[in-house]
Amino acid sequence: MGSVERELVSRMLSGEERAFSEFFDGYFPGLFRFALTRLAGDEDAAEEVVQATMSAAIRKIATYRGESALFTWLCTFCRHEIAAFCRRAHRDQVSVGLTEDDPAIAAALAALAAGETAQEGALERAETRRLVHVVLDGLPPRYAQALEWKYVDGSSVQEIADRLQTSVKAAESMLTRAREAFRRSFAVLAGGGA
Repeated sequence: MGSVERELVSRMLSGEERAFSEFFDGYFPGLFRFALTRLAGDEDAAEEVVQATMSAAIRKIATYRGESALFTWLCTFCRHEIAAFCRRAHRDQVSVGLTEDDPAIAAALAALAAGETAQEGALERAETRRLVHVVLDGLPPRYAQALEWKYVDGSSVQEIADRLQTSVKAAESMLTRAREAFRRSFAVLAGGGA
């Protein structure tokens, strides 16, 4: 993953237009979900913050050294943009205890009894949906995108292959790797209860 990200950054630094499109398409959705959670579901604010994040990151892209995942690097920019947005809008910054920030929450959710109340069930489903987004955000962008196309948009493997400009066999292979990476990551975040 790191070499692919460094190659993307290198292509961006050389001014390749397609690299900028790949960067935006690959990272905007995950950053949007990241910001949306931290802005109490305000979609307009999240979009504004992520656009500012992408712009700031592009201006500083030469400083990316590949020591962390590109998404992690972008989240640092996003946190700063969220704080700046809240200052400009005279809003209190939302402080959210998130599973990826506090692993104890995942353990507590995994310990819920099978006879949960309807409210507990709804909370667990909401947390599961959020964990799915967190896992997608941590996957290589091509994996996350392919899984979203397949399982959210309902795209066929042929359609995914066409979008990726690859063969059906290569798309199937990538989907298999993406599903396995998703399963492993989700199991870790869910405290081994996936």
